[in-house]
Amino acid sequence: MARTPTDVLVVGGGIIGLAVAWRTAQRGLSTALLDPDPGRGAAQVAAGMLAPVTELQYGEEPLLRLGTASNARYAAFAAELEDASGLPTGYRACGTLAVALDADDRAELRELHAFHRRLGLESDWLTGREARRLEPMLAPSVSGGLLASDDHQVDGRRVGAALVEACRRAGVELVRGSAQRLLVAGGRAVGAAVDDGGELHAGQVVLAAGSRSHLLPGLPEGVLPPVRPVKGQVLRLRVPPVYAPFLSRNVRAVVRGHHVYLVPRADGELVVGATTEEMGYDTTVTAGGVYELLRDAHALVPGITELPLVETGAGLRPGSPDNAPLLGPTALDGLVAATGHHRNGVLLTPVTGDLVAAYLATGRVPDLAAPFLPTRFARTTRTTAAQEAQR
Repeated sequence: MARTPTDVLVVGGGIIGLAVAWRTAQRGLSTALLDPDPGRGAAQVAAGMLAPVTELQYGEEPLLRLGTASNARYAAFAAELEDASGLPTGYRACGTLAVALDADDRAELRELHAFHRRLGLESDWLTGREARRLEPMLAPSVSGGLLASDDHQVDGRRVGAALVEACRRAGVELVRGSAQRLLVAGGRAVGAAVDDGGELHAGQVVLAAGSRSHLLPGLPEGVLPPVRPVKGQVLRLRVPPVYAPFLSRNVRAVVRGHHVYLVPRADGELVVGATTEEMGYDTTVTAGGVYELLRDAHALVPGITELPLVETGAGLRPGSPDNAPLLGPTALDGLVAATGHHRNGVLLTPVTGDLVAAYLATGRVPDLAAPFLPTRFARTTRTTAAQEAQR
């Protein structure tokens, strides 16, 4: 069944694809989004930490700039999205406390604090006593901490639902189906074949299919690098009123070499995450994963074992070869990428929507997106659409 062509077709309806579609429609471009269940995806499992400072790792300065730019937009983004959809996003400006449990962790955290200071980032060093004064439920063994007052949180599930409604109200055509094949004609992406036997045609195609982005049939070899799935298991607990307030802000630590974080929601939910597993496309929740998360969370906050466990889940983060996102035009004319966000998908949603929509509307790559072009992995030096767009 033929459908009316649109200016833009977004393939993939997680929060990244939805944000791109919403912002693109706001710029006056006719937009369709193809996904069997828009609003689902990795954000359904993600804890929703907005933590460009406490997530920072050495060598990730370009990603830090992108993350801090997105974090700075989040309050306004959430307010606009809530107004546009009539639905909540769960945005909370609560800050994040990273803590150390032993002398080695404390030394590592001290080094990270010095790194923050060199980069001009806001983080305050706390003694163990000061950290426990802020969060009395912390274990007595906590020996120090870093308070990042601008690292906040949002509820990825609520953001997804709000984006679906905002897209609908903005005139985005939500096509509930799966892309069976990328359509290419004359060396250019022109749309996608749909599993109902029809086709969607568009002037530009945005590939936002998460960890399966590079697997779309019809995609020429070498246009996108492999976007691997990185499994993450997450727990959701409920804080009964008798225990409230249990935690007042995000808390994270490295326990026995494993990263663990606790994200308290305003509605009494407490999210504990997350494992990092290279297990292909397996999303099985395992006894070992649940045990490790509870063990490490208990070392950090002993009282957690008194809380009801209400949900377990596993999702797939889309990881690029360098764990940074793929944003902007690819080597195939007409095909634009918005994928590969790895552990930062929720954080980078506002800035990804803005940057990709700006490129779609103007044909020029915004400066902030330039380090993350998909063509950075290309083995050839021939002039591509991406290079032309920067001239």
